[in-house]
Amino acid sequence: MLFDDQMVPSAPAESGLGAPLPERLRPDSIDDVVGQREVVGPNGFLRRAIAEDRVPSMVLWGPPGTGKTTLARIVARATASRFVPFSAVTSGIKEVKQVMGDAERLRQVDGRGTLVFVDEIHRFNKAQQDAFLPYVERGDIVLVGATTENPSFQVNAALLSRCRVVILESLGPEDLKQLIQRALADAERGVGGDGVEFDDEALDTLAQLASGDARKVYNLLELVVADAVSSGVLQVDAAAVQRVSQRKVLLYDRAGEEHFNLISALHKSLRESDADAAVYWLARMLEAGEDPLYVARRLVRFASEDIGLADPRALRQTLDAWDAYQRLGSPEGDLALAQATVYLAVAPKSNAIYKAFGAVRKTIAERPADSVPKTIRNAPTRLMKDIGYGAGYVYAHDTEDGVGGLDCLPEALQGTVFYQPTDRGIEKRIGDRLAEIKRLRQQASRDR
Repeated sequence: MLFDDQMVPSAPAESGLGAPLPERLRPDSIDDVVGQREVVGPNGFLRRAIAEDRVPSMVLWGPPGTGKTTLARIVARATASRFVPFSAVTSGIKEVKQVMGDAERLRQVDGRGTLVFVDEIHRFNKAQQDAFLPYVERGDIVLVGATTENPSFQVNAALLSRCRVVILESLGPEDLKQLIQRALADAERGVGGDGVEFDDEALDTLAQLASGDARKVYNLLELVVADAVSSGVLQVDAAAVQRVSQRKVLLYDRAGEEHFNLISALHKSLRESDADAAVYWLARMLEAGEDPLYVARRLVRFASEDIGLADPRALRQTLDAWDAYQRLGSPEGDLALAQATVYLAVAPKSNAIYKAFGAVRKTIAERPADSVPKTIRNAPTRLMKDIGYGAGYVYAHDTEDGVGGLDCLPEALQGTVFYQPTDRGIEKRIGDRLAEIKRLRQQASRDR
């Protein structure tokens, strides 16, 4: 048999005194959990589900260090279900099917269910995820998956529809400070026996450096305490914390959701003309290790998509910044990207070009390929001239106003307006010019 009641330990096996601080201080009950009030607070869904022993299959979704594994272990200890943990990194379809088969047989024997905890469930492929479906549907198992990736993209729709998605948020500074103080006060499992004291600024700095990650704050705390003990300086200030941590490792994954969250934040800050926020998100991405040339490409795209002809110089600014970065590299080239970012933020905004091009593409997709009007077709041969190619064409440069009054769109689309400039920046002058051109073309058409 793969598992028995002993698989639900009263505390994690790795939480002995030699274990890392995050394991030693991992909460044993839901009352010990810090943060996640929407989930484990007095009216939290998970607290009620545990109390009533009706925990459903669910996917715990959140950044690292927000308590996904901890909550799964708490659920296992607090319910009557057997507990089987395994990792999507090391387990294959064979292991999944074996666990599912045993869970089914054990439920038939004594009526008890099995709680299966799958860490990093987003790493399972479709076949592995599909293997859970019939057992979740029949109630043979309660599936608890943990993921840092958006389950909408990483978990099969059929499986996701049978699970409740529980969103875990990054811990706030006050939550992290509470964890630090808990560790400093615990002489048995924490670091309270080392005699190290932190001033308020040091606590604030440590919490800020952890970026909402409980595991990270404990690891940093353990490093700082060890440094203080070895140096004999037991009064820790913010400078000591900064020295030990050296630099903050920001939450970022180039291939994951946070990548898209940050680029979205940059793009929307630019669109909102918030220069301060735009520079902040730019720096966040660069400091976290984003490819600066990826950022440069996005800035170029923004210049055309959200500014366009309201300020044609914006495109040149972004291309120059791209070129400057390629020549200089980091850190000197980062300033060129920052300069372009601020320029884009303060420039007048227009998505008229973006909308016009989108409307044209939509028209092309929905309509047959309309013929080019014969008037503006080239006629290099006598036959083409005889059948009307180029008939009635007026060379615009030979006219007084520079327009010939020709209809250049296909006949079925004549009169359609795709580009509608805004009244912002240079585009206001372009709009006035287009109105004048329209008047001149109409006059020229009547005079033909």
